[in-house]
Amino acid sequence: MSDTKEKILMTALRLFAQNGYEATSVSAIAEVLSMTKGALYRHYQNKREIFDAIVKRMVEQDQESAKQNEVPEATFEESPSAYRGVTLTQVKNFTLDQFRFWSEDEFGRNFRKMVILEQYRDPEIADWHQKIFTNGPVGYVEDLFREMMAQGELHKGDPRLLALRYFAPFYLLLGMADAPAGSDRAIDLLTKHIDDFIKNNTETKEI
Repeated sequence: MSDTKEKILMTALRLFAQNGYEATSVSAIAEVLSMTKGALYRHYQNKREIFDAIVKRMVEQDQESAKQNEVPEATFEESPSAYRGVTLTQVKNFTLDQFRFWSEDEFGRNFRKMVILEQYRDPEIADWHQKIFTNGPVGYVEDLFREMMAQGELHKGDPRLLALRYFAPFYLLLGMADAPAGSDRAIDLLTKHIDDFIKNNTETKEI
């Protein structure tokens, strides 16, 4: 991606996070960048194309993080075999990486703010909010935990409820991380929560 195209994308996302997607015009994006609408249109055909590029970047980041932490990139329905043999340590590392992305990375923070702000106005963005921050990750972890229970790595139980217990503090602590100098404290608490969760739900009591 060219430097100009990258600047347009990041500026647009910052404005979407501040004012909402619908309330941000191409003219406003161009004005902040001190460029004409015509110059902007040479890189993106319209505001929707900018939004699609932002979503594509987010999906790619999520897949790359999953790959680096050796957890499944696809859904259970798409690749059930990938969910077998995943360890709790891998899930922990992936969770902490995701938390840092949503709380510390400029792109991640602004994308999160955009979908939170716009979810009540735009059904499509509301759907993205569900996929990224609520039903999506809880369902993903539920599938992982169900396989871990079958393998004897986790105590038997309701994998859905266990996934909810695991993930609930994630969202509370994201709010804490938004406070000045709150990120380090939030990550420390999330790490302790995950360690305690693993200790209480495994036979070996190891982290």
